[in-house]
Amino acid sequence: MPLHIIIGAQWGDEGKGRITDLLAADAQIVARYSGGDNAGHTVTVNGPAGPQIFKLHLLPSGLIQPHVVGVLGHGMVINPARLLEEMAQLRGLGIQVSPERVKISYAAHLITPAHIALDQADEAARAEGEGKLGTTGRGIGPAYTDKTARRGLRAELMLDPERLGDRVAEHVAVVNDSLKHRYGQSPLDGPAVLDGDSIAADYTAHARELAPYLAETSLYLHRRLQEKAVVLAEGAQGTLLDLDLGTYPYVTSSSPTSAGAFVGLGIAPQFAVRIIGVTKAFQTRVGAGPFPTEAFGAEAERLRGTGENPWDEFGTTTGRPRRCGWLDLVLLRYALRVNGVTELVLTKLDVLTGLNSIQLCTAYQANSQTYTELPLGPADLAPFRPVYEPMTGWTEDISGARTLADLPPAARHYVARIEELTGVPVSLISVGPERSQIVLAD
Repeated sequence: MPLHIIIGAQWGDEGKGRITDLLAADAQIVARYSGGDNAGHTVTVNGPAGPQIFKLHLLPSGLIQPHVVGVLGHGMVINPARLLEEMAQLRGLGIQVSPERVKISYAAHLITPAHIALDQADEAARAEGEGKLGTTGRGIGPAYTDKTARRGLRAELMLDPERLGDRVAEHVAVVNDSLKHRYGQSPLDGPAVLDGDSIAADYTAHARELAPYLAETSLYLHRRLQEKAVVLAEGAQGTLLDLDLGTYPYVTSSSPTSAGAFVGLGIAPQFAVRIIGVTKAFQTRVGAGPFPTEAFGAEAERLRGTGENPWDEFGTTTGRPRRCGWLDLVLLRYALRVNGVTELVLTKLDVLTGLNSIQLCTAYQANSQTYTELPLGPADLAPFRPVYEPMTGWTEDISGARTLADLPPAARHYVARIEELTGVPVSLISVGPERSQIVLAD
């Protein structure tokens, strides 16, 4: 039963895209099961003219592999304009994008400019400091709100473009009323009031372009799995941003955990054979929320980089500098447990090269007690302080390593200590941004 689920074991941005791209070489289908264009996956492929960088937000990362079919599952919320833009960009980079290669669930939900306006107005209305959630402002939360309130715009409406246009116009009118009465934005505020007729016309045009891509993706995936096709289920964001299991309320609006794959794709758990947890060799987070092992000053800047290359710690979607710190094994153990992870992929080990000492958080302390597991989950981490185990660093360049034996002893010890303290084997280690810069660890 060849379903392999790839999840982020931190707050997202773990490098899942390039791992999905790598594993897609041996898969037939890659299926996104949650989130929207708030996700950003970067894949770097070294070609005859040098490195080629693909930045994906909605289309599955595995689509860079020419034999792969990409599925956008019904757990997603999709901005049609951004999807069409991304399709065009990939075509411009030589990637075939057609209804034979891309299938969109008829039950996925659509994001509109009205959702985006609501998202941004809501974030602006929040109190400064701890009140801000750090949303990307892409309309994700309001689209999921409409979905759960049973007033959402499902992708199946694109089969009837005129009907979709009517529904979009009605939706925009409701949002304009909300912007006026809830957020105090009057018609004099200009851009805050949206042109429903213009947006409806745009969505009618989008529907005509995207309707051929719609499919009953749950049935399609079920039949292909029965035929023993290898399916990679690709999550967006990370476990600690899960709506139920993450650092609430500083979370996303969907379930990027392994269980979310079954719901977001409409396939049964019986098919799963691998659950692959992707974690960085250190820790990052974009936006607001708790971060017990966060580093500051020069230490944080060293882990983040300068932004001069795609390997540096700046958001693929937002461009925001990521908050950086040391690997937190308390949170990692939690993520591995709730996902049922069978193997770990460790990314960006090469970033730690040149550090004399590396800090590894093995426990928390609070009220004179030591915790290796969180008593109330990860929602409120304020009382806890990290307990660090110092690890010896290394100076050797590891970007050319392809086996564990190629790594210096200190790097091998760091990997082994992570395995020992989590109880989960590390199968792959990335040592650079290019798809071939991978250490096979098992």
